[in-house]
Amino acid sequence: MNNVKKISVFRILSDGRKTHVGTLAENKQGIFFAYEREYINKFNNLSPFKLSFDTTVQLAARTPHKGLHGIFADSLPDGWGLLLQDRFFASQGLNPHQISPLQRLCLVGDTGIGALVYEPQVDTANSLIDLYELGRNAQQVFAGETTEVLQELLYVGSSGGARPKAQIYLQDDDFAQCSTVAQKNSQAWIVKFTSSHLPLAHTEGVLEAVYLTMAEQADLQPVHWRLLHQGEFQWLAVKRFDCTKYGRIHTATLCGLLDADFRMPSMDYSGCLKATKILCKSKQAAELQFRRMIFNLFACNQDEHTKNWSFLQDEQGNWQPSDAYDITFAPMRHNQHAMSFQNYGNNPPLKIIQELAEIAGYSSWQHAKKEIEKIVASIANFTHIAVDFGVGKTTVREIQNKLNQIHKDNSLLCN
Repeated sequence: MNNVKKISVFRILSDGRKTHVGTLAENKQGIFFAYEREYINKFNNLSPFKLSFDTTVQLAARTPHKGLHGIFADSLPDGWGLLLQDRFFASQGLNPHQISPLQRLCLVGDTGIGALVYEPQVDTANSLIDLYELGRNAQQVFAGETTEVLQELLYVGSSGGARPKAQIYLQDDDFAQCSTVAQKNSQAWIVKFTSSHLPLAHTEGVLEAVYLTMAEQADLQPVHWRLLHQGEFQWLAVKRFDCTKYGRIHTATLCGLLDADFRMPSMDYSGCLKATKILCKSKQAAELQFRRMIFNLFACNQDEHTKNWSFLQDEQGNWQPSDAYDITFAPMRHNQHAMSFQNYGNNPPLKIIQELAEIAGYSSWQHAKKEIEKIVASIANFTHIAVDFGVGKTTVREIQNKLNQIHKDNSLLCN
């Protein structure tokens, strides 16, 4: 892997076939990408805002993706997955700080989110895994209690996000029999493990299930999910929306599409709505994003950075918003949202929300207001749902108090 300077990019189609997209290559100037002519003749641009759809050699910007094009940086893990990758490289006698993005893509291979895969890739052995053992090892690694990483965890733990998780494949919806790689007719899921070192410790998964339930009631089209009881833990499993029965669907985040750094405030909701309308060519898609924005505001999901907004592209080039994911109670430092409301980090004035509703394409404020009322009503069910899920009384009370304050501060939006 020390000598990786050029890799091939492929796309797994929805029927499982694989097609060559292009080539990534690196020299002293940086990392370059060029599409294959045959791909251009048959398919559409993977990244219409940032890549020219021709065979020219295109140099990636130095920032914000460490010299890699955003659409390919989407395939790389962050936080948790990077920790696992660094452990692997160190075990091979390599300095993780000297590893290039191309080397990391080779380690991702075909395990990343979305349809893009990279060759040459590190071989991954197909093996059945014990989910409980996998989760306990993830908890120990995340807490710094061990440097020993199960080989299976390395192969399945490279998805995005900072918290411990694993990508697994099931047969017949049976979580007792998990595999590290896809099998015929298998289902792809991501299991989110808990840890005593997380803000809400082992309640994290249950609370996200509560929020997903509210999001379902508000018709926000969230991910399909299951709550798993594993010994003394409850882990949230979410079904991957980028996988078909036989293949994959191309997936891109706002971060990757627009080079909008997820590590800092870099995107306003007006930009998110406009990008959605341009990309999806759909007023309905923009209205869905508006409703998700309102939910984030009233439910105190302030960690709605640009990697938490994804889009799916079919093989005819049509885009649509992905299922909503990473929806949970997430108050941020200084009580500010990662994505601002036209420069307001919280408590946006009525005029600002009305302007955002107009950008989304609502025919009237009254129509948008009815949507807001429906979402607020779903969030009003928080305590009832949380108690049913067994969330502790103290946690329920603290979150409900926060939600009550947010409702009071933004009451003009729904009254």
